[in-house]
Amino acid sequence: MRTHLTWIFDLDNTLHDATPHILPHINRSMTAYLREHLALDEDRASALRVHYWKTYGATLLGLMRHHGTDPQHFLTQTHQFPDLGRMVVAQGGLRHALRRLGGRKVLFSNAPKDYASAVLERLRIADLFDAFYALEHIRYQPKPLAGGFRLLLARERLMPQRSILVEDTLVNLRTAKRLGMKTVWVTRDRRSPGWIDAKIASVLALPRISSALGWNR
Repeated sequence: MRTHLTWIFDLDNTLHDATPHILPHINRSMTAYLREHLALDEDRASALRVHYWKTYGATLLGLMRHHGTDPQHFLTQTHQFPDLGRMVVAQGGLRHALRRLGGRKVLFSNAPKDYASAVLERLRIADLFDAFYALEHIRYQPKPLAGGFRLLLARERLMPQRSILVEDTLVNLRTAKRLGMKTVWVTRDRRSPGWIDAKIASVLALPRISSALGWNR
């Protein structure tokens, strides 16, 4: 069992801003997939996509459970980007901030591996991560389901109390806290739920708060 500190990072809207370009594109692609493969009109397809996302943490899980959708086909069809380089909104100083953090770094994303790898390369931080867990690597058990967390912790031989999830989605952080992990919420939200150990507007602030909280060793 590893005893040193491990930072576990989400990808979209944590390490880069996916809101302006990437997430709207993915939402349109998923709605189009549901429209085509379930024979729905635009409004019903969009509503079902949102319903499955809110219910299961990922639209894919709802499709697999209720429609027998092939996960790899869905991921391939819905994560095609004509110009990913222009769609990624990066923060200046990201690489420097991550390098200042002590401990190991692991990526944990609900996104498919090819997309996640491409974004890490575009951000020029892929080499800073010791391990990489995309949706395929966790047996299609997306956050906030505990199963994906447990697979990652077991495979990396991590102690939950020495692991910190850095994430923009509140419900995912709640699962992490229930498993004994520390939690950092990347947000500008004014709420401060009890399962959040620290709150930051940007991952660029991590070196500062990690030092203040004694998480830098």
